[in-house]
Amino acid sequence: MKRVFKWLAVALATLVLVIAALVAHTVYFKPLKLNWFYTKVFAAFAIDSPEMLSSLRILPSWADFYSAKLDDASPAHEQKVFSLFKDSLATLNQYDRAQLDREGQLSYDTLDFYLRIQVEGEPYLRHDFPVNQMFGVQSALPDFMVQVHQVTNKAEAESYIARLKLFPAKFTQLTEGLRLRESRGVIPPRFTVEKVLKQMNGMIASAPEQHPLSITFKEKLDKIPAAEMDSETRTRLMAAANATIKGHVYPAYRGLISYFAALLPKAKENNGAWSLPNGDAYYAWCVRMHTTTDMTPQQVHELGLAEVARVSAEMDTILKAQGLSEGSIGVRVQKLAQSPEQQYANTPEGKQAMLAQYQAILDEVNKGLGSAFDIRPKLGVKVEQVPPSSEATAPGAYYMPGAFDGTRPGVFYANMRNPGDTPKFAMRTLAYHEGIPGHHFQVTIAQEMQGVPFFRRVLPFTAYQEGWALYAERLAYEMGFQKEPLDNLGRLRDEMMRATRLVVDSGIHYKHWTREQAIAYMMDNTGMAEGDVTAEVERYFVAPGQALAYKVGMLKILALREHAKQQLGDKFDLKQFHNEVLSHGALPLSVLERVINDWIAKRK
Repeated sequence: MKRVFKWLAVALATLVLVIAALVAHTVYFKPLKLNWFYTKVFAAFAIDSPEMLSSLRILPSWADFYSAKLDDASPAHEQKVFSLFKDSLATLNQYDRAQLDREGQLSYDTLDFYLRIQVEGEPYLRHDFPVNQMFGVQSALPDFMVQVHQVTNKAEAESYIARLKLFPAKFTQLTEGLRLRESRGVIPPRFTVEKVLKQMNGMIASAPEQHPLSITFKEKLDKIPAAEMDSETRTRLMAAANATIKGHVYPAYRGLISYFAALLPKAKENNGAWSLPNGDAYYAWCVRMHTTTDMTPQQVHELGLAEVARVSAEMDTILKAQGLSEGSIGVRVQKLAQSPEQQYANTPEGKQAMLAQYQAILDEVNKGLGSAFDIRPKLGVKVEQVPPSSEATAPGAYYMPGAFDGTRPGVFYANMRNPGDTPKFAMRTLAYHEGIPGHHFQVTIAQEMQGVPFFRRVLPFTAYQEGWALYAERLAYEMGFQKEPLDNLGRLRDEMMRATRLVVDSGIHYKHWTREQAIAYMMDNTGMAEGDVTAEVERYFVAPGQALAYKVGMLKILALREHAKQQLGDKFDLKQFHNEVLSHGALPLSVLERVINDWIAKRK
């Protein structure tokens, strides 16, 4: 018997050593299996991002090591992340792609493209503007606390306060990176500096008890059942949060405000990417990264001009049928948009009515898509108002994905700064884009994928994601959800906006257009409100190339659909086509094209 136990002990010790050796080899060297490598790469990025882990909620509650931490924003950490991209690409390319099956090659090619385009951007690692009027850290961080950090018990409440205490450290790291960019000649446009100063001063103008970080914290505490938290604990936590906002959050903002006040005299121009070091090459890389194509800035510009002319002709026909034949497209659309019957009142009641109508539009379309979709997301979507603290510079609407654990649905955020900026005839297409069957379908279906490496469920490719959302607007029209001519005009107005983006973005960053020139061009062609156009144009200045992805992606999906129809004839099935587009997660457009061509060959 002793000999048996001895052999069992030896066998167990051997097994432990083998497992330890495999773990060590996987962590420090090329993993033996490609899927192990995928897990290693995603884990490396995820563990390094507490904010991402809070957003995804993929770990069980007992493994919550991150909810009291914030992401590192220092230049050293930026370099660390880039090195991880570089090392991961080198390791990935050591595996033999030819030995993989179709799905394996799809995963390989998707990650290879993502890592490779990041590595190609090494010369422009700090050409971005981390603090900007659209989506900078100064507004994204409080939005994260309000919208993402959940408070359902005492521990999560204390983690919320712990994160508030980290605002000064994060802003110090952020300022270090801003100074480094400044030393290299990367200075934001003047309007950006002016607007973020106004924004940040507004964020600390109220008493701490009136700040959204405090108000939202109280709302979250109030939702905890009385049996799970006594009033004394609630009072203590609330007092601690308010003290932290006053003693940590506000001083952090004052430090960042001080930096930007000193930067303002140096930000003398409103120029595009061409004015940055090696700016033309930087913008060419931005075009490739955001479109996932090999298009050049000149090709983008020419495509935009052609699309503007095409969409303009369709809009002109509708406008003339409405008795509007004089003036530019933009002037005529604005005349319709400003009519009282097309606007919700800028009152609390008007805003609530508009939000309710958005939800009704989503509910209607969700019930009527059976002929076009086999795959539907399990997680729902709801409509909410953009947080008032962010609405002045936030876009007209945006989508926030739901949590992986199902505790938070997808949210379509609508900006209520002035409901009249979005006429009633434009509401449908906006809801289809941000909600159903747009971002909510694409993002949530990807999150719910099974049997693929986790990165396939979360990896972003703007051209695919925004291309699908713009395609969804067109699809809803084709399926009869925009029967009224003015609803179709709203769709075309938004498609025109995406077409003008090709012209304006390349105009600003490649052809040296001024801010005013870009605004005038969009006003003439889209019919959007001047405030919305100004916000759009200023967005393009701080995110070169991102706005190109929408139209390029949509045109590719439409072209692939038409190609499939021609090749398959009676065998073409719209449901199956959408299955192929949606069931693999976000892909580079070149990889998506191969997926559709493989499907066509199989259907034949």
